Amino acid sequence: MDTIQDENAILKEGFLVKRGHIVHNWKTRWFVLFPDRLLYYRYEGGKRESCPRGKVFLADCKVTCPCLEYENRPMVIKLKTQKSTEYFLEACSREQRDTWASSITAAIHTLRPAQAPKPDPEHSPIELHNVSLSQVADSMHDIHSGIKLMNHIEQGSSFKKCFTGSALVDWLVSLNFVVTRFEAVTLSSALMDENFVKPIGIKSIEAIRSGELSDQFLDDSTALYTFTERYKRKASVKHEVSLSAVELSGRVVIQGYLLKQDDHRPVGGFPLRGCLVSALEDNGVHSGVKGKLQGNLFKIITQNDIHYYIQATSKEERLEWISALKQLTC
Repeated sequence: MDTIQDENAILKEGFLVKRGHIVHNWKTRWFVLFPDRLLYYRYEGGKRESCPRGKVFLADCKVTCPCLEYENRPMVIKLKTQKSTEYFLEACSREQRDTWASSITAAIHTLRPAQAPKPDPEHSPIELHNVSLSQVADSMHDIHSGIKLMNHIEQGSSFKKCFTGSALVDWLVSLNFVVTRFEAVTLSSALMDENFVKPIGIKSIEAIRSGELSDQFLDDSTALYTFTERYKRKASVKHEVSLSAVELSGRVVIQGYLLKQDDHRPVGGFPLRGCLVSALEDNGVHSGVKGKLQGNLFKIITQNDIHYYIQATSKEERLEWISALKQLTC
């Protein structure tokens, strides 16, 4: 008979949908996470039953999240025990899925006292490497392990052979191109900037039009994307494009206050890859610049030939900004 668990030792509890072992149907259960095991109960009449329906001992278990074995169930976590028994647990949202996976993984790590605890990749520094966008795009097209193209309906409109933003983020994390969802969004944005993928749905196109850099690629299950016509799986020669470790990490290179000249539409940010950066003397300011801004100005020209005129607070700060920007635009 199982010993009674100390209620004060509960790490997390809540509803998850569990796949059956023999008959692969899915049933909602109330899960309770303890430091060494995961219990699940039937929940009826507004309360859980006193005796658990099952338990999973966490020692030497392995957590897979995201789990891509069920195309129509993107919120699934796979838990594999030391004896290779597999549990498939479905959460109600990506946030809940990732929280459960993180909590279970942390509990598993605490059961390994002989080993140093593994850092949480969401909050700890990790070693990053440059990523080839062409190789990522090739992998996305792989028949067996690539991103799955599906038909979606958004606001009454039908879109064929596309994928959601969250599906691409899950895929990038699952295949270890990145460690965190933040890095996956950065990598996805680069794939879009370099014309490997494009927005196709109403929500994803609107994010581009809004001009906010942080929101251009959406980690969203309703934002739709597809491959561009330009990119072909068997293209003969294609210019190699890589995303540097600094770009992927989102690490702050330089920060501070600047004055920016607005154009006719508000712009919250812009990609730096391929931009030209140059200092402007007082007599080098274009006539289109409004106001009487003088001194410490510099200009950024994007790949799309959009000109940004920016003013620093001093010559020294202007040189510092130009030097930092040129490192990222080369």
